[in-house]
Amino acid sequence: MHSRLTQLFTSESVTAGHPDKLCDKVSDAVLDGVLAQDPQGRVACETLVTTNLCVLSGEIRTEADLDLEAIARDTIRDIGYNDPTHGFDAATCRIKTHVHEQSADIAMGVDTGGAGDQGLMFGYACRETEDLMPLPIMLAHQLVRQLSDVRDAGGLGFLRPDGKSQVTVEYDGDDPARVDAVVVSTQHDPVGGPTLSSQEELRQLVKEVVIDAVVPREMTDERTQYHINPTGQFEIGGPHGDTGLTGRKIIVDTYGGMGRHGGGAFSGKDPTKVDRSACYMARYIAKNIVAAELASRCEVQLAYAIGVADPVSVRVDTYGTGKADEAKLVAMVREIFPLTPAGLIDALDLRRPIYKSTAAYGHFGRREDTFTWERTDKVDELITACR
Repeated sequence: MHSRLTQLFTSESVTAGHPDKLCDKVSDAVLDGVLAQDPQGRVACETLVTTNLCVLSGEIRTEADLDLEAIARDTIRDIGYNDPTHGFDAATCRIKTHVHEQSADIAMGVDTGGAGDQGLMFGYACRETEDLMPLPIMLAHQLVRQLSDVRDAGGLGFLRPDGKSQVTVEYDGDDPARVDAVVVSTQHDPVGGPTLSSQEELRQLVKEVVIDAVVPREMTDERTQYHINPTGQFEIGGPHGDTGLTGRKIIVDTYGGMGRHGGGAFSGKDPTKVDRSACYMARYIAKNIVAAELASRCEVQLAYAIGVADPVSVRVDTYGTGKADEAKLVAMVREIFPLTPAGLIDALDLRRPIYKSTAAYGHFGRREDTFTWERTDKVDELITACR
């Protein structure tokens, strides 16, 4: 008898104060601002941040009356950049806007119900966690969320907004067996100042208050490695330490590398952009298939042509775990799930200002009511169709 393959898989996440995530937050705050006033508005908003500067650009077609500068400043302030001595501050940074209307050539295809662009989109689900997500990315998200929650609550006064996590899980075959390594890097106040005496103090407190609160004790052992601020000092962070751009954390946004990703990012795009909305539908389909116990792992691919309503392809891959052949699953998906842009927007109720909350800690595996693509309300239909 052959022993099962043991291998490692690693995923990462970042806090809302990471410069790329800050950009995602600003872009989605602009989108929410439009949809709150004009549910039919079209938005493709990109953000760039660097030392003392935030730039908004893109295409917006709307009847909404927006103050883009105020939206950007409020978002930056909420994340925690409110001290000019840190090199980036909501009150004092320069805000530049370069926004125009959506191309009439693109609008021509979208106005008739077609997809807003060509592209391929993926959704994934598995039985590794209660939320039917891969364990490495879920632990990575929980670590940076805990880091941010502790900071917001004032628990560790030396923490600043920028931070990252990384989790390596050892698999026995397809099953998570143990956590092999945990990495947490957090921006912090100056060492030797009033809030932080040493890097050793930081490492000890982050281990106790952040890592131990998240990583299940039964998943760790004497071989588990912990790397906390492994390079040492991390005082210069956020946009002052690294330029940020919308859409640069697409693996963080999805499945941590466990499932495929299509060509487009999510944040700042209204739901007529299938880069975003069809990925949500693909996750919805994959999650319901796994929740129905028709497979223990499932990846769904949808592909669209610009201006065309129906997908040009639908693919279901169960990695050999399916209880029905994949051709039958594809037929069931086409029958049960609306796959045109208008159909999936209506099915998932996507014309609402719900997107700012998606811009950190992942778009999938979330339990908030607004994450409609996480529902498992198609399980009974799938089971009946399979029979």
